[in-house]
Amino acid sequence: MVALENRAAKVGIVGLGYVGLPLAVTVALRGFHVLGFDLDDTKITNLDQGQSYIEAVSPEMLDEVTDAKRVSWTTDFSRLSDCDVIVICVPTPLTRHREPDLSYVEATGRTIAEHMRAGTLVVLESTTFPGTTDDILTPILAGQGLRPEQDFWVAFSPEREDPGNKTYRTHSIPKIVGGDSEAAGQLAVAFYKNVVDEVVPVSSTRTAEAVKITENIFRSVNIALVNELKMIYDAMGVDVWEVIDGAATKPFGFMPFYPGPGLGGHCIPIDPFYLTWKAREYGIATRFIELAGEINVKMPEYVVSRLREVLDQTFGKGLSKSRILLIGISYKKNVPDMRESPSVELLDMMLKQGAHVDFLDPHTDEIPRMREYPHLQGRKAVVEADVRAEDYDAVLISTDHDAVDYAMLAGLGIPVIDTRNAFAARGLPMDMVTKA
Repeated sequence: MVALENRAAKVGIVGLGYVGLPLAVTVALRGFHVLGFDLDDTKITNLDQGQSYIEAVSPEMLDEVTDAKRVSWTTDFSRLSDCDVIVICVPTPLTRHREPDLSYVEATGRTIAEHMRAGTLVVLESTTFPGTTDDILTPILAGQGLRPEQDFWVAFSPEREDPGNKTYRTHSIPKIVGGDSEAAGQLAVAFYKNVVDEVVPVSSTRTAEAVKITENIFRSVNIALVNELKMIYDAMGVDVWEVIDGAATKPFGFMPFYPGPGLGGHCIPIDPFYLTWKAREYGIATRFIELAGEINVKMPEYVVSRLREVLDQTFGKGLSKSRILLIGISYKKNVPDMRESPSVELLDMMLKQGAHVDFLDPHTDEIPRMREYPHLQGRKAVVEADVRAEDYDAVLISTDHDAVDYAMLAGLGIPVIDTRNAFAARGLPMDMVTKA
């Protein structure tokens, strides 16, 4: 406890992605010595050279912690034995059958068990269903003979990263912390209170796991609601964006959520399925959550159907003979993150229906390898300066990056299908715009 309070403890962060790298740098900036672990040699090389691949971590931040000799980056997991605190920040994706894939957590747990020494605090930050820490991770950690609650302690503290958010950073987002015992909880609180501005203790790891999954289900369900309202109001000739803005003026009882072409990112499209899967173990149906998932998954189909309508009404031709400029390939504005991006689904759908499609994205030059879309790997973005009206029949706005020149798009004089209300929000002419 003293080593945590005076920042003498050495902290290991396993997984240096969108969650782990900002956390590692934040912990180092707060005075701890950090060992950052990752299997990817390229990440380690970049970090050793002071090059950040995560927008939330600037080169200046890397320089500061490097110059202070407070961080080391490594692929050598035997060095976990040097750590007093180990934080797990690895992916928890879904399998092809939309079931939880805890293989990264389990593999990391086995690696930690091989190397950790007595007296270690292990914290899981990866989003998962209630019971994962107690029922899966702790037994794995005990597999090499160390005893939980005597030789090591385990806690869960869900990540709350929001890529692209300029207001809230790792240190300023309140931190939920739950231990698998009172002692583990106290140790985890002692650690995080020296890292973030506010720590919110809860009674157990299961409660902390449930907090995180509830946050993302709340968003998923509400986004599904406004997506369904968008389809209904479109049919009625009512602008859902104006409706939401109007409703948002009510100072109580309403929180605005906005429609889009589908859900993307590492949390909202995935986390609800963790709870629905776990709920089956208890014989409980999660109809509300599953319906929200169905609506959100179907949104790319709705957007493409609206695009086909515009092409037919404007040119009298189908999608298979059309040339489309897709704006934004990442899942969220102003970030390059492409995980679960509905823009990729839109691109794939349009190509399969015979359209010629280019994409423009100031944050993504090229589509990387993606598990569900290996055939799209290597497709390159077009350069904004090369966009000409004669090359396209329509523009489809899927991700409304601020760096895109929307006035230029308006000047093309061709139909625009806008899933993000980008034109209206910027006061641009709407005569060629269809909201979808």
